[in-house]
Amino acid sequence: MLQSTLSSPSEHSDPRQFLEELYQGRTLQGFRAGQSIPMNPNDLWIVCRGVVQLNTLYPNGDEALLGLVCPSMPFGLPISLIYPYQAIALSDVDLMSLTLAELQQHPGLMQEVFQHLARRLRQAEAMLAMAGCRRVEDRLRQFLLLLQMEVGQPSPQGTRLTVRLTHQHLASAIGTTRVTVTRLLGKLREEGWLKLDGDRHIILQSAPALV
Repeated sequence: MLQSTLSSPSEHSDPRQFLEELYQGRTLQGFRAGQSIPMNPNDLWIVCRGVVQLNTLYPNGDEALLGLVCPSMPFGLPISLIYPYQAIALSDVDLMSLTLAELQQHPGLMQEVFQHLARRLRQAEAMLAMAGCRRVEDRLRQFLLLLQMEVGQPSPQGTRLTVRLTHQHLASAIGTTRVTVTRLLGKLREEGWLKLDGDRHIILQSAPALV
């Protein structure tokens, strides 16, 4: 039940704190990396920890990456027209469910969700712009720069991507083959544009800001 004494989400620096107050006694739902996340036509998920990847399938069976959902961002069937619409935990994640009815009853929460939905919109536009690059190498660079913005963490050697993406993940995102991605990553490593740390996470060493 909604609590009438809740403060506005703008008073909290952490949206998760606000959501936890809203759902006192309701636990977060955890999923391990690689697990599929069930979807309900009336429910939104809010990411509290970790990263979720959104996918769809083409009629020929090829998979396409629709986006990455980072902490505080919403996702779910109510805000998508894509079918099939799949959500998979890219890392271990903690999620909180939110019904449309609850969202409509609390304008402050709706405003909070809208702000993070706008982040999803900006990400989607960046991916559309990336898809317009003819050269596969340019698409790969642009996608890595987008990841730098979304899941990058400063490190002594550059910006470390906090989620580990396989070559197939990258290939699906930019519309090419895993073999091509492997070749291009090797080229970017030779140029000093990126490197891999001991856990096989990508570190962007000299990448400029995304334009």
